[in-house]
Amino acid sequence: MITAKLQEPLLSELSQAGKQAYTLRKSSIKEYHKNLDGKFTRTDVDLPELSEVEVVRHFTRLSTKNYGVDTGMYPLGSCTMKYNPKINEDIAAKEGLAYSHPLFGEEQAQGSLEIIYTLQELLKTITGFSHITLNPMAGAQAELAGILITRAYFEDKKEKRHTILVPDLAHGTNPASAALGNFKTQEIKCGKQGILEASLVEQYMTNDIAALMITNPNTLGLFEEEILKITKIVHDHGGLVYMDGANLNALLGITKIAPMGVDLMHINLHKTFSTPHGGGGPGAGPLCVNEKLSPYLPIPLVTKNGTTYSLITETKKSIGRMGLFQGNFGILVRALTYILSLGNENIKKVSEAAIIAANYIKEHLKNDYHLPYTKDCMHECIFTDKFQKENGVTTLNIAKSLLDYGIHPPTVYFPLVVSGALMIEPTECESKRNLDHFISVMKELAADAKTNPDKLKNAPRETPVKRVDEVNAVKNLVLTWKKIIS
Repeated sequence: MITAKLQEPLLSELSQAGKQAYTLRKSSIKEYHKNLDGKFTRTDVDLPELSEVEVVRHFTRLSTKNYGVDTGMYPLGSCTMKYNPKINEDIAAKEGLAYSHPLFGEEQAQGSLEIIYTLQELLKTITGFSHITLNPMAGAQAELAGILITRAYFEDKKEKRHTILVPDLAHGTNPASAALGNFKTQEIKCGKQGILEASLVEQYMTNDIAALMITNPNTLGLFEEEILKITKIVHDHGGLVYMDGANLNALLGITKIAPMGVDLMHINLHKTFSTPHGGGGPGAGPLCVNEKLSPYLPIPLVTKNGTTYSLITETKKSIGRMGLFQGNFGILVRALTYILSLGNENIKKVSEAAIIAANYIKEHLKNDYHLPYTKDCMHECIFTDKFQKENGVTTLNIAKSLLDYGIHPPTVYFPLVVSGALMIEPTECESKRNLDHFISVMKELAADAKTNPDKLKNAPRETPVKRVDEVNAVKNLVLTWKKIIS
């Protein structure tokens, strides 16, 4: 498409004095005339002046350049960029749900409360936990709630524990949440097989350890095979096990989390249950806990008595609220729609398809890209640029080159334990045709790295914005459009 390759000017560059998209009728409100009329115009704040058609065409052209899960494959490892089924949006937009006001009384909000209650019960069934809150507004906030619960639990027991163990394969939010909860962190390195070893956890466990934070499958896309041994070691020393639920998409219907010995876990609804992802929100992060931690759950909690649903807004030991009202209701509606659309018989197929897709890519590319861990992966696979570096081609060059083929790059340089990592997660949403296209492009890039490395080093060539000097951009921030056009 021609417009996709054109460099779109800024509105300030399109501006011409005297143009306007619409005209407001003069207000009859005296107070308006007294304060604003004749004293405040758009030129006072230096706004662009354009006709309506210019405004419409500008933003329409910009929309054709935007890339998302509705546009094409988005193989961001760890981030899990799943397609958002449109039925989710249709249901969430229903008038009775979209206009359900958070200040409605319980009698007026029975339908909304039933939705929240139904979702929390289904999530408990899927994960095996006995208690849950849907109040947190994001996975990271739910993670913080879990840390605050951990602190409250040990304070209640009159135990002073100051440290949380965090594997080197953890997500960045793990140590950040621990620090926000006023804990110190102690890093544990993974073993040679890319998993956490129970013997190493044993060495770190002391009476000062409050909890171990673990991701399973981990950020290498590998299942933590010693999870039962690890959780027993932590519990034997009186600690808690927190699981980062970011990779739950690999386990749906295959196994449950609580029986692994996990005490609490957050769920990223966008990563597992197809709610919107990115753009700063909206979000939702349910937090699951076992019986002994349930008194500390954030409020409010939705309960059912017969056929009536009600809110618990105060408990003796709760850590309090993590967000306003009952959480991000519109996102909860979307997640419930997704689960009900699948039904019991199809939940497991989500994870099975995601695992098959990741292993399909791994097997087809293992001779073209270095594979640091050769065992079967779960939902994502990790390659490196070791082979391509022989010709001066890096992971970043590969990522930038994918843009010229209309494919969003995978996650790069993460996890940090893998040098030059390419972290690929296709999810269950991609057809075999799409997977084969991605594989063929990756193979072509691997071949080009040997015969024509400059092609990759100067990519992208076909995008509206070509190769960007990222180091210079970080060191010399431009925060206003005036500086850009000056």
